[in-house]
Amino acid sequence: MSHFHSGEVAVQQRMGQAHIADRVGRMIRADIPDIAAGFLAEQPMVVIAAADLDGRMWAGAVVGSPGFVHVVDAETIAIDAFPAAGDPLHEALARPARIGMIALQPERRRRMRVNGFAAPAEAGLRITVEQVYSNCPKYISRRQIESYRPDIDLPAPRHGTELDARQRALTAAADAFFAATADTDGNADASHRGGNPGFLQVLSPTRLRWPDYQGNSMFMTLGNIAVNPRCGILIPEWTTGGTLQLTGTAELSWAPETFTAGAQCSIDFTITEVIEIHGAGPLRWGPAELSPVNP
Repeated sequence: MSHFHSGEVAVQQRMGQAHIADRVGRMIRADIPDIAAGFLAEQPMVVIAAADLDGRMWAGAVVGSPGFVHVVDAETIAIDAFPAAGDPLHEALARPARIGMIALQPERRRRMRVNGFAAPAEAGLRITVEQVYSNCPKYISRRQIESYRPDIDLPAPRHGTELDARQRALTAAADAFFAATADTDGNADASHRGGNPGFLQVLSPTRLRWPDYQGNSMFMTLGNIAVNPRCGILIPEWTTGGTLQLTGTAELSWAPETFTAGAQCSIDFTITEVIEIHGAGPLRWGPAELSPVNP
């Protein structure tokens, strides 16, 4: 039985990489191997993708001391924390929901993805997994943790419908962001996108574009966008712990004139809402060492 839905298959075939996807897709599991359990237990942050009550997609970070994400059994993960107040996922995950999750370890350029079903629990969230798999280290900037201050008071979130000048500068300087997408059945996915600063292009206060670089050939993010344009973006402000969350719609562009160096295609993103927690957060990271394989 294929792991892929029609949108993923269509993109794989258009890219001429369906044979690679078939091979790579065999690593997708419905249970959690011991090595994955150990990896999750080391992480101080995971990023979750889910739809809000209006069906809009959001990506948001959940942070805690290592061990706050832990495996309960071969099909269950517990997260002993919850999205911060002001994060749109705080309300969205107060009820059972389809979620995607990615754990990124910048220090070692490692990442792991989980898709499944989340339900609120006494300490945070309990996730029943449906898909578990790792990704290659490509395009991950290396960073070291500088501090973790769980008692910090977060500023009130700022809301808008377009990026202001400072937010546009933050976006244009990003070397990484996270994307939230879902298929037509609402199965959510969280993915990492990385590159040299400027790879996430600001076309206008409400329009962004980014390249798709060669990866694992499964095209889960692009496949979801092909059948469901709703998309969310999380841009971390790594050195301060702040976050910039965007939601809107995404569209695949196959026009070569929209491609930048190394791109297989490009994705155009239209912003409908902006939520920013600026300048303060519990988890802070040092400067980036950009990936040597960035185009």
